[in-house]
Amino acid sequence: METQSTIICPPDLTSRPLGLAVDGFIALPIDKLFRAWTSQFDLWFASPASFLSKVEVNAPFYFETYFQGIRYPHYGRFLKIEEPHLVEMTWVTGEGGTEGAETVLTIELTAHEENTFLHLTQAGFSNEASRNKHQEAWPLILDQLEERMSRPAD
Repeated sequence: METQSTIICPPDLTSRPLGLAVDGFIALPIDKLFRAWTSQFDLWFASPASFLSKVEVNAPFYFETYFQGIRYPHYGRFLKIEEPHLVEMTWVTGEGGTEGAETVLTIELTAHEENTFLHLTQAGFSNEASRNKHQEAWPLILDQLEERMSRPAD
């Protein structure tokens, strides 16, 4: 896995200043949480086997989720990868998500004994409704992350 701190081709968010932040402790070690946000989306968030990417700066990724029988494609690029503390990526979804806006999702991780403090920000929403949906959804998604990544490996 390549680690770099140089941002390559970041989106211009100046016309879309709406953002959000979510903080919390996750009962997982930092290295496992880092892998969850880089190479293991399909173990906790994405539909099985739908995550496609190289984990390197400026590499595109794709995955999809299904919720209430509806398919939601997710696209983006890794902007920063600093193992095991930082993952920054663009995050694009369609209707009901980012509405096609290229947002920037930043995950900052800090080890705290056996747990990890996670600071998540997402910037660049084009409207308040989209931002508010994500503000409500991320705590539920982080609960799902903790629950699914805490399961013993098969």
